[in-house]
Amino acid sequence: MSNGAFRLLKPSDADQALVLYNELTVGPPAESTAGFSVVLDHPGTQVLGVFAGADLAAMVTLHLLPNVLWNGRPYGLIENVVTRASHQRRGFGRQVMQGAIDAAWAANAYKIMLMTGQGRGATGFYESLGFSSKDKFAMVMRRD
Repeated sequence: MSNGAFRLLKPSDADQALVLYNELTVGPPAESTAGFSVVLDHPGTQVLGVFAGADLAAMVTLHLLPNVLWNGRPYGLIENVVTRASHQRRGFGRQVMQGAIDAAWAANAYKIMLMTGQGRGATGFYESLGFSSKDKFAMVMRRD
């Protein structure tokens, strides 16, 4: 297992982030560095990354959203978890996820949620980090 340099991503990381987004998605390609900046500038949103040398090896987006039922405490929503194919199975995904979990708890989140594609085979990875599908049932509505 490798330990890379962990940090918040910034606009200068956009080109490498787009490479990872395009390894992740089955939808339209990520082409806009401006779109990456919109995500980085969104209040309550962080994109965290782990670097192997100069390469962005893994990244995750964490949204912190307040909930009135918890007196405004946020919950965390994790999106776009991806490890560059050339760096998989070396601990970078686990490291970036642990960083997102730590950031959510540091923000006093009362829970962290994520969804993963049914065909991606990542359920065991998320369960090994402490996530469970016992409490919630995810549903999605898409508009293309």
